[in-house]
Amino acid sequence: MIIGVGIDVAEIDRFRASLERTPGMAERLFLPQELTLPSGERRGIASLAARFAAKEALAKALGAPPGLKWLDAEIRVEDNGRPLLKVTGTVARRAAELGVQAWHVSLSHDAGVASAVVIAEG
Repeated sequence: MIIGVGIDVAEIDRFRASLERTPGMAERLFLPQELTLPSGERRGIASLAARFAAKEALAKALGAPPGLKWLDAEIRVEDNGRPLLKVTGTVARRAAELGVQAWHVSLSHDAGVASAVVIAEG
């Protein structure tokens, strides 16, 4: 049973400008492992914008309750490239209240826009 669906888009250049304009913003939005590739290299801006869109979509899938913390949701990628969602803290508590048992995540970026869809399944 689908409990919630969220979708979000982020204009990549606008997201880049926000990160450049606001020192420390990236560290408030993303866990260290989300900011870097397995090689240790900094992740590209399009990839970060897609992850930001996924966190926004996740909040929408949960009904956008107040008090969710950005760092309580992590977007991971399996070796085969499939994105995964790991939730803790405030996000995990809300998901448990709603009966979420599984997540489905899709990320994309093209033509200057990053997008994400999150489905919460019970």
